[in-house]
Amino acid sequence: MTSPLDHITDHRIIPVVVIDDAATAATLGDALVDGGLPLAEITFRTSAAPDTISTLADRGDLIVGAGTITSVSDVDAAVQAGASFLVSPGLSQAVVERAAEHNILLIPGAVTATEVQRAVEWGVRTIKFFPAETSGGIAAIRALSAPFPAVSFIPTGGVTAMNLADYLALPSVVAVGGSWMVERSLIATRNVNAMTQRTTDALRIVRAYEKENAA
Repeated sequence: MTSPLDHITDHRIIPVVVIDDAATAATLGDALVDGGLPLAEITFRTSAAPDTISTLADRGDLIVGAGTITSVSDVDAAVQAGASFLVSPGLSQAVVERAAEHNILLIPGAVTATEVQRAVEWGVRTIKFFPAETSGGIAAIRALSAPFPAVSFIPTGGVTAMNLADYLALPSVVAVGGSWMVERSLIATRNVNAMTQRTTDALRIVRAYEKENAA
């Protein structure tokens, strides 16, 4: 059975979603599936997040995670809603431990060597590098990868279609997180065509990069 992390590393992009109305979840799901990227991180930044996760998870054709997980109660709520993986903007031992109790993948955030080392001590091997661009971007990830060769990074924050391939060129980067494909305004207006096209275009960049760099 393919794990959530396998899905993430296969597709190389996690659409990061801020949604205000769970009634628009169906349109979002249609756009992602039609665009070839059946994967989403629904951030716990709005009250619509739990119902949105439930709606998308019930479809059966999407891998749905919960983002902006900052507390133990967030972990519990996301698991109850049906999330398959969790993403946190920072590093919290309590959150790491509760996710482990639920046996669910957690990708915590870290940007310094101290944070990465602490995450490794807690058994974490895949880290969200956030906010990527304002924390040193590609150069910072390259530098951190030297002392932590067993750690994989998912840069998020400032990643766009313009620099997507540059981040993927780093051996330690297994995927990126980004919201440009599923902007909040596009979800609110149910602009399925725009979301589908942006998703397709993003995946085209990924596949072109992979083809160009295939051994």
